[in-house]
Amino acid sequence: MCAVFGLFLMEHAPTTMFCRRGKSIWRIDLEKATFAAGCFWGVEAEFRNIDGVTATAVGYTGGHTSEPTYRDVCGHGTGHAEAVRIEFDPTRVTYEQLLADFWKLHDPTQLNRQGPDVGDQYRSAIFVHSPEQEEAARRSRDAAQSAFKRPIVTEITAASRFWMAEEYHQRYFEKNGVSSCRIPNMGTATVAAEAEAAG
Repeated sequence: MCAVFGLFLMEHAPTTMFCRRGKSIWRIDLEKATFAAGCFWGVEAEFRNIDGVTATAVGYTGGHTSEPTYRDVCGHGTGHAEAVRIEFDPTRVTYEQLLADFWKLHDPTQLNRQGPDVGDQYRSAIFVHSPEQEEAARRSRDAAQSAFKRPIVTEITAASRFWMAEEYHQRYFEKNGVSSCRIPNMGTATVAAEAEAAG
């Protein structure tokens, strides 16, 4: 049995998980990661399924306005990206593993869009919470480049205030019985796969 103590949404506040088995109690310091990879519904669902991810939330970050709403962000005047804040147990999944999954979740060569979703809120971005995360993100981006024909345009920048999205966006797929984002008239193929196939 484990109990979590800390403030998940705070940018730099540590979160600690205390676990107990019998008479043994141990402490695990959880870490945070923040990614933007297009529509946050599918990104959150994918990260929630990774063993070692203990919590997720969708929201807005990287912009210049306070308390943005979904409507504000879609209006293209806030500078915010749709993003997913992740809390993870580094003894079960590493930041590097999360980065590897991030590159597979979307097409990081598309600027300010993912598939049919167009706008700066759909940009590819990694919001780092420490110098170590920044270094790991840059190394990972450079290694991932060989998998893409076009240059990766993913923004790597310091994490700033994370504004929680409206409740109906949280765990959207679970609430609505959706299993993935599908591009109309393309079955289960992704835009990234189609673009790569087209050359």
